[in-house]
Order: sequence, then structure tokens, then C-alpha cells
Amino acid sequence: QVQLVESGGGLVQDGGSLRLSCAASGRTSSTYAMGWFRQAPGKEREFVAAISWSGLNTSYRDSLKGRFTVSRDNAENTVYLQMNSLKPEDTAVYYCAAARTGAFHTPVVDTARYNYWGQGTQVTVSS
Repeated sequence: QVQLVESGGGLVQDGGSLRLSCAASGRTSSTYAMGWFRQAPGKEREFVAAISWSGLNTSYRDSLKGRFTVSRDNAENTVYLQMNSLKPEDTAVYYCAAARTGAFHTPVVDTARYNYWGQGTQVTVSS
């Protein structure tokens, strides 16, 4: 079992920045690709970004490229999502997730492959 706890959400103005963190605990000795997802009110959960276990490769939702950056520190069992130039449409609950993988350098973008999920952190961008 792996437990994931997100932090860093909050209220920010249009154009502002936030950095989300996701701390993993439990069976972190296994290799996990990590991902960030978000869900806005009345909408389905959507993929935001993913990072391989090695941290060498990343993948992003096309509309977020250039504004969001995912990174990880395996020594600290923590994944980050740096969000810049935030817009009101970025308002959502942001979730991190972990996917068991044997492909050390491949990000996982398929939501169905994720095994563990955090509780989410609210990000609100005011106009």
C-alpha cells in the first residue's frame, strides 16, 4: 500500500503561481510512475501531467504545456507540480496518483493504470 498526501493548494489570483507537493509513504520501495490529475466542479477528472519513476521523462496535457512543470525527488518520496500563469479555468481539485511500473523511464498517462490516489488539494484561481 502507498499513501499519498497532497499539499500546497489555495487561492491565487489570475496569473499567479502555486507549487503542489505530493508526499508518498508506505511501500515506496517499489517503482512508481507518478501523475497529477484535476477535477473541476461538474466535470470529469482529467490528466494534467505525469513523470516516470526515474524522473527523466514527463508528459503533459497539451493545453498546459509551458505553464505546468512536474518533477520528483525520489530520496524524499515527493512529487511536485509547479503551476505558473494560472487562469480561472485551472480551478479544480488536484490529485496525485501512483502507478506501479517496471518501465523506469516511461510516464503513465492512462488513468486506469494508476493504483493509488491522494485525497486532493483545492486550487482556486480568482479573476
